[in-house]
Amino acid sequence: MDSFKIQQKLLEAKEIPADVMEHIYNERWLQIWVPKRYGGLGLSFINGLKLLKSLAFIDGSLGWMVTLCAGANYFSRNLKPDIAKELFKDNFTCFGGSGAIGGTAEKLNDFYLINGRWTFATGAPHLSHFTLNAVVTENDQPVLDENGKELVRSFIIPKDQAEIIADWNAMGMQATGTFSFTVDNVLVDVHHSFIYNEFYTDAVLDRIPFRIFADLTLLVNYLGMAAHFLDEAEKIRPQLDLTAFRNDLSSEENKTYLFANKMETLLENQQKITTEVQTEIHQFGETLVANLSHRILDLYFQLGIKASHTNEPIQQIFCDYFTATQHANFRRVCS
Repeated sequence: MDSFKIQQKLLEAKEIPADVMEHIYNERWLQIWVPKRYGGLGLSFINGLKLLKSLAFIDGSLGWMVTLCAGANYFSRNLKPDIAKELFKDNFTCFGGSGAIGGTAEKLNDFYLINGRWTFATGAPHLSHFTLNAVVTENDQPVLDENGKELVRSFIIPKDQAEIIADWNAMGMQATGTFSFTVDNVLVDVHHSFIYNEFYTDAVLDRIPFRIFADLTLLVNYLGMAAHFLDEAEKIRPQLDLTAFRNDLSSEENKTYLFANKMETLLENQQKITTEVQTEIHQFGETLVANLSHRILDLYFQLGIKASHTNEPIQQIFCDYFTATQHANFRRVCS
């Protein structure tokens, strides 16, 4: 299925069509970060980012869903190899869930009893497994870690053990299937739980700080949607000169890949990624998203009433982009 056909199918879609999902599965786009030893694509950081950017250019919901679900499948690296091999033997294996701490995990010998509610699980209708974070308890009391803080673990549960709540009412990202879910008295064995910074594989990608991984994978989505917005703006107002905007977009995209290359080079040379470098990348992302948002708004004001029509591609891109800017990673909160 070519990109134009996917784009047409997703225009005004309220969910990702079955044939597009089948294409996603066949291409293993949800497993770009899963190691080859488990059947995934095992892409380098840069190549994975380039793919995600190209998908976001096709459609915001497509790029966002693949980014977040592939990001959840990254946790294959946190699982014991025999568990990961079993889970990822199928091309439709898809993790997804919430980064929030939404419930409790009562420890019962080698099992945990999970209860709670979690929000914003992107791709919920298409997931094979839900991932969630929960506070570990014993005898209904929180277990504390060595620093005296509540112990939190992450868990993987099959989709049929979670109840999806279709409560996504945002103006954009309509086809992402970003819904809440609840879990009620589900027993999970210890081998289907994990801790973010404990890995059972040894690859460069394992050692990229998760903050950087999240920042750059989301950032390429904004770049892809912005580039698509420019294409549609030119169709409405071909007399506009968008050369400078396009050149700036290209420059910022290259900077993003340079950061990814820097991470891989440092780690390949066994060098540490400092807190300062992580902050530099995050601030780059914050500034880029803020600047992109203002420039897209400035351009939108020049396009006329046609750009506001709900059946116009540019309106969907506009709504997708500004819905995506509300993600906590780059949302600026006034003090």
